[in-house]
Amino acid sequence: MKLDAEGFLLDPADWNEDFARSVAGQEGLTLGDEHWRVIRFMREYYDENAIPADARFVIRFLAEECGHGARARKRLFEMFPYGYVKQACRIAGMRRPRIWSTG
Repeated sequence: MKLDAEGFLLDPADWNEDFARSVAGQEGLTLGDEHWRVIRFMREYYDENAIPADARFVIRFLAEECGHGARARKRLFEMFPYGYVKQACRIAGMRRPRIWSTG
């Protein structure tokens, strides 16, 4: 798998769950069911739209599960404490976004 200088996959099609576990381990994260639901949502969003899901779309996805948007935003950043782009996007195998909304 080819990575850029920051550890983002150059081709998201190269992603697999072993890659996700490896990156998560490097970040000190153990992926639980909730992490995997977010990662799978991100992968499906990418497959359907050919762009990574902005954090606000992931927050909407989480809001369906945990209620209010502010609670969902807080939960996303509890799950990925060093940031949506740095952790969630890298673990999910996304390319580094150029312009990004953190939600």
